[in-house]
Amino acid sequence: MTVITVFNQKGGVGKTTTSLNLAAALKRHEQQPLLIDLDPQAHLTHIANIPVNSSKESVFGFYQNNQPLATLIQDAGGLGCLIPSHLELAKADTLFGKSYNIVTRLATGLRAEGLQQAQKTVVIDCSPMLGVLSLNALFACDLALIPISTDFLALNGALQVAKTLKALEQVLKRRLPRRFLLTRFDKRRKMTRQILAQAQAQFGDDLCHTTIAENVSVAESPALHKDIFAHAPNSRGAHDYELLLDELIDAGFVANSRAQQTETPRIDYTQSPRLVYTAR
Repeated sequence: MTVITVFNQKGGVGKTTTSLNLAAALKRHEQQPLLIDLDPQAHLTHIANIPVNSSKESVFGFYQNNQPLATLIQDAGGLGCLIPSHLELAKADTLFGKSYNIVTRLATGLRAEGLQQAQKTVVIDCSPMLGVLSLNALFACDLALIPISTDFLALNGALQVAKTLKALEQVLKRRLPRRFLLTRFDKRRKMTRQILAQAQAQFGDDLCHTTIAENVSVAESPALHKDIFAHAPNSRGAHDYELLLDELIDAGFVANSRAQQTETPRIDYTQSPRLVYTAR
């Protein structure tokens, strides 16, 4: 079992898109992923086409009314299951920010309800703010996955996340595993190559070998309420997200539910753009 928190303190870098397509890739690997939408904008909930009639039916009910997480889970089809979000979550810092042990609330809930099972991967989509909700997600996770669109503001946001994770080490008493993922990657652009070189220098082995290419299908699929595999299974975007899951499996972060079956092709790192462009 792995809890993966998808977070960056910069918006528009591909957090929700990554959460969506990583869950879909897990489902294709015959897992039953659990998505948790911790973003008050509820984009992931909207894409999954999950109706939420009141805040009590969302993860807000867990924080406000102590509703068990299991009672909030809804079927999300090709994405597995989802605990939806609601706009009321925007009040989380005001309502719950001074509560005792608030930052460990989600971790405690997942453990208490046995939702952290073997062969189960939980994917948490966060808002681009460091507050009660994102701290809950970070304290609950086994892996922080930080998408970085290939622009300098997104890289700066990732550097801020790295500082946050460093500060949390004193509380967690350990180094939280993390992987930085370059999205909207177009190696033809000079800026992309510059961001890649800087990311390599800053993050070293914590930088994913996999990159998510700039891809029209990835960009348009959320508007159709679809993940990339449902919308364009043969696209470069689908290929990239499949490779991302392969990389997480190879690194031991995600259980391989296909281990007894014929192995699927793995990414050839010798052809990775990460190894083509090196930091100077």
